[in-house]
Amino acid sequence: MRVAVCQLNARDDRAANLAQARGLLERAAAAGADLAVLPEFTDYLGPGPAPSEPLDGEYATFFAKAAQDLRMWVLAGSFHESIPGSERSHNTAPLFDRTGALVSAYRKIHLYDVEIPGRVSYRESATIAPGAETVVADVDGVHIGLSTCYDLRFPELYRRLAIDGGAQVIVVPAAFMLHTGKDHWEVLLRARAIENQCYVVAAGQIGDHDPGRTCYGRSMVIDPWGTVIAQAPDTIGVTVAELDLERLARIRQELPSLANRRLWSR
Repeated sequence: MRVAVCQLNARDDRAANLAQARGLLERAAAAGADLAVLPEFTDYLGPGPAPSEPLDGEYATFFAKAAQDLRMWVLAGSFHESIPGSERSHNTAPLFDRTGALVSAYRKIHLYDVEIPGRVSYRESATIAPGAETVVADVDGVHIGLSTCYDLRFPELYRRLAIDGGAQVIVVPAAFMLHTGKDHWEVLLRARAIENQCYVVAAGQIGDHDPGRTCYGRSMVIDPWGTVIAQAPDTIGVTVAELDLERLARIRQELPSLANRRLWSR
């Protein structure tokens, strides 16, 4: 399987953000990608409330058409999915197949509520409601586990994707902030790959976003041994990598840590 991570800089112009995303998907398709992954909040990172809409709204329609036109699987980053009767929305990552059909949608479970005096104050839960279900999808016969950004700090989610869902690949659309990303992004991604013996495909936002937010970028693909096999430079663009599923199976056979695990309950 060939995968592409699409690294972009979404701002407060939704139409421009979507156009940028479409251009990156076209580049991924031209590079022969079977699956392209876009970052968290592909459509909007700006001041004020983000636009929200139903799962079958404009956002999904836009990326369904892109997947169909390009004959490529598309994990369309994430967007604000409206919740009937609620002022909050879900942070939802939809997955489209080569025909443009919506195959699954993951709603981010862990919300980024952080207060660092003098550095950052951010409460995702003020506008976002947490999801409650893990998601593993079949992509051309490969089991793909879905997660989003801050989920990366909660290894129990990824263990469930690998054990209960049988995930072979885990995708991580993200808008990881610079001040944490420079120290934690690669370390956490490699840890999730090693401990679950999965490929990890992580697509991040890059650069400055209003108001006063800077994202780390460094989108990358990591193999089940924890080796970074592809990494994006510090700019908007597309990075492509081949996933060797025979290597994945060999690693799991030669170092059977998943099979050797022991769980204790109180």
